[in-house]
Amino acid sequence: MENEEKHRNDVHSVRLKAGKRRTYFFDVKSTKNNDFFLTITESKKLPNDDYERHKIFIYKEDFVKFVNTLQETVDYIKTELLPDYDFDNPNEERDYNSSSNNEKY
Repeated sequence: MENEEKHRNDVHSVRLKAGKRRTYFFDVKSTKNNDFFLTITESKKLPNDDYERHKIFIYKEDFVKFVNTLQETVDYIKTELLPDYDFDNPNEERDYNSSSNNEKY
């Protein structure tokens, strides 16, 4: 029952595998008032097979500011700090997957 309640507000989930030990989860959740928010979770597998997790919550009133600030920051890195790096073909291959929560976090 507790597990059902915990996941009853899950609306949409996208998993981004980033390297061998790091995964990001982008989860859209709903509130009791039928409102929505985004959680972004970084899950990192530790050498002892445990997971270290960090989570942030983004609420609807901050979506535009968050996305704009993130884009501004990424653009700065691309143009000012790493202008010669090929972001379209990075050295390390990434596995971009849209799926349900296949990894515990």
